[in-house]
Amino acid sequence: MIASSFSTLQISTPDSIPSSPRFFPPGQHQLRFGLTLRPKNLDHMELMKRLGIGCFAAKQSTRELKTEKDSGGEDLFAESAEKPDHLVVMVNGIIGSSADWKYAAEQFVKKFPEKVLVHRSESNSATLTFDGVDLMGERLANEVLSVVKNRSGLKKISFVAHSLGGLVARYAVGKLYEQPQPGEANSLDSPSKAKSGEIAGLEPMNFITFATPHLGSRGHRQFPILCGLPFLERTASQTAHLAAGRTGKHLFLVDNDDGNLPLLIRMATDSFNLKFISALNAFKRRVAYANVNFDYMVGWRTSSIRRPNELPKPNLLATDPNYPHIVYVEHGNVDNGSCKSTSTVVKDENTDLEEEMLHGLGQLSWERVDVSFHNSKQRYVAHNTIQVKTYWLHSDGKDVVFHMMDHFCL
Repeated sequence: MIASSFSTLQISTPDSIPSSPRFFPPGQHQLRFGLTLRPKNLDHMELMKRLGIGCFAAKQSTRELKTEKDSGGEDLFAESAEKPDHLVVMVNGIIGSSADWKYAAEQFVKKFPEKVLVHRSESNSATLTFDGVDLMGERLANEVLSVVKNRSGLKKISFVAHSLGGLVARYAVGKLYEQPQPGEANSLDSPSKAKSGEIAGLEPMNFITFATPHLGSRGHRQFPILCGLPFLERTASQTAHLAAGRTGKHLFLVDNDDGNLPLLIRMATDSFNLKFISALNAFKRRVAYANVNFDYMVGWRTSSIRRPNELPKPNLLATDPNYPHIVYVEHGNVDNGSCKSTSTVVKDENTDLEEEMLHGLGQLSWERVDVSFHNSKQRYVAHNTIQVKTYWLHSDGKDVVFHMMDHFCL
């Protein structure tokens, strides 16, 4: 009786789930009176599965996921006869842990079960994130080398990092970068790898950051919770080390170890035997996801690596129903040095330091993806929603995670 009346039953889904097919639970419908029925029509069931997009689309995996402890972190992969050849390293932000990327890691492996091995880093968790970007970068680099040593068959590497983790990953790739040798310039095995160099002996593919303060947190509303008030921004710069240790000094550009320039300034160049820019340039893609608003930890400009006049209009609206919170995508141009200050007065120190970083990072082409949760109930925790840190609290960010995967270069 129930089966014969199936076509007359009304189907309901939660109001918070977007209308795109990618967000419906695969293979079943929930009925209003609580019964769960599986439709007989297999074609209809297939339509309910999440759709891949672009040239890297893949079918949803039915394999079980396996988690193993590795080099202090966790490896996630699908049980398969084939060994994945693409290592995806996920890096947490300040006071974070490997659990912060649990949702995204699972979606990655389900989408590309035979392609990727996802490693959620654990070498910089909790209060270890106060030790400074350089020490954290060293630990991450050593962790990656251990994973590569323990896992045979790896050929490619990508990094996906949230908040402070993006800076840590930038430092780590500078340590892991291996310049191409003159004899490898015309390598037939992997021409692109030979041309740009390697990261930990692997071919660099994607370098992706979510809400990362690439320009630091000093002044110019880069730390939005201070509301742009000069007094509070000055006080934060002077006291950041009390709250966040050496990391606070690095973020507010007040470190001067051994009389050197602030670390973030040096990380925007090739210097001190660490080729930070060359290492980033070795990746096929560099992508910066940034919150347009409601991120009280990291400002829009610092996370999208832009000058004030380069920001799109803030009243942007989503154009793709598959990604309701993606409001703008920009394929950036390389900075040729033409954008310089024309002020005839004494330059502001903050502006000078920021411009140096903008010029250094602007030597590379960045894809910038602007995100807005202005219509979401989770907008006030946008800094963590953008990565779906905890699913029940930050689930509205899942379309951002899917956007990253759907455009991932394998």
